[in-house]
Amino acid sequence: MRPLFVLLLASSAIAADLPDPAAMTAAMKKAVTYATQHLARNGGYASSYDKDGKIGEVEHGESPTIISIQPPGTTTMGLAMLRAWRATGDELFLKAARDAAGALIQSQLASGGWDSDFDFAPDKVKRYHLRSQWDAGDRDTGKRRNSTTLDDNKTQSALMLLLEVANVPAFKGDTALQQSKKAAFDALLAAQASNGAWPQQFSGPADPAAPVVKASYPESWSRTFPAVKYTSYFTLNDGNLSEIAKVLTRAHELEKDPRYLVALKKLGDFFLLAQMPEPQPVWAMQYDHDMHPAWARKFEPPSVTAYESLEAMETLHDLYVLTGDEKYLAPMQAALAWFERSKLPDGTHARFYELRTNKPLFFVKDTYELTYDDGNLPTHYSFKDERQEEVDRFKRRLAEPREQLQQQLAGPQTPKEWAKRARGAADKARRAAESLDSEGRWLKNDRIDGSDFARNLNALSYYVEAAKKAAP
Repeated sequence: MRPLFVLLLASSAIAADLPDPAAMTAAMKKAVTYATQHLARNGGYASSYDKDGKIGEVEHGESPTIISIQPPGTTTMGLAMLRAWRATGDELFLKAARDAAGALIQSQLASGGWDSDFDFAPDKVKRYHLRSQWDAGDRDTGKRRNSTTLDDNKTQSALMLLLEVANVPAFKGDTALQQSKKAAFDALLAAQASNGAWPQQFSGPADPAAPVVKASYPESWSRTFPAVKYTSYFTLNDGNLSEIAKVLTRAHELEKDPRYLVALKKLGDFFLLAQMPEPQPVWAMQYDHDMHPAWARKFEPPSVTAYESLEAMETLHDLYVLTGDEKYLAPMQAALAWFERSKLPDGTHARFYELRTNKPLFFVKDTYELTYDDGNLPTHYSFKDERQEEVDRFKRRLAEPREQLQQQLAGPQTPKEWAKRARGAADKARRAAESLDSEGRWLKNDRIDGSDFARNLNALSYYVEAAKKAAP
């Protein structure tokens, strides 16, 4: 059978060097139709599936009735579908995005946010304490799961999908959608700590009387894993706080609710508080309630970290671009100097650096003994990374005028600018259409992967939107 892309091109009059937007849109419709008919569970999606779409897989298991909140699942695919609607105006994509939001409404916890995944099998639903139950008067969580998690962009991505769908004009009167979004944002804002941060998980409002202190070095810390529960710690790991910043920024942009900007600035103030003093003026992966770097998992020791530090700097810089407040730029030069002097002999950066001494920290494979030697590392985690290219890119961005950065955020404005974007996006769109099989699947090793779906659908949408807006 000839691929869909070839059949479409055979019947389309297109420019010699660019794909036909109608052909690209047809490929998008075929992919989303397959997803909604074969993959969706109550409108939601798992992270990946077998090639027939019968068994969904999430990070910690698989089930025929499971969806993933953690990307790349319901939220990632739903946002890609919404983007497809914005590029094409086709109601097929809008309905699919609203259905994905509907799965989030059904799986929303009583605490306001979401868990990692949700299984719609009747016996599995009983494990969760849901917002719908809370609203109906069921207030005793008991042993049910009710911790909103911010780890791995779970609740943040759910908030983003609800926010975007709820602000589509057609859904302004959608009571279920609007109430779910409001409850989620209310819970998130209430859980913001006095110092501006969020814990990794929460099940209720933050303590308003908690002290606000600047980050500092502990007098001592254990070299062996203490197995202390860390989900209440202020966590930068996995982009927890930077993803919240993105959601709040978008919410403020769309709804102009002053609460979002207040919370965003307060978060920026936390990043300022969390910068460690010399000789390591960067950031830790997580902080305990005394604002000391602390243990999380057995391979995440108290330390300063290159990855989270760069992310903190990027978030602060985004806040500067948004607000114009130069206090968010104050940490940059000292932090950049630390990156320069902390490079390993091979030019990479360690994930962890020992407090005060700045010695790179590693672990021994199998035993997880903390060591300075990188000769026998566990293989499931990156203990050394190439960060210099990202640092150099950040330096270039830091040097650009704020007005120029704001113009870049605004995107193309003229047909000529859209035409330039279309040319740059054409190859990715063409490959996405070519790789779609006759059923409407993007298969990889005989599996359907949510990240592949979103990446390909976004590539097609990006091109179609640009090609349409470039037309005279």
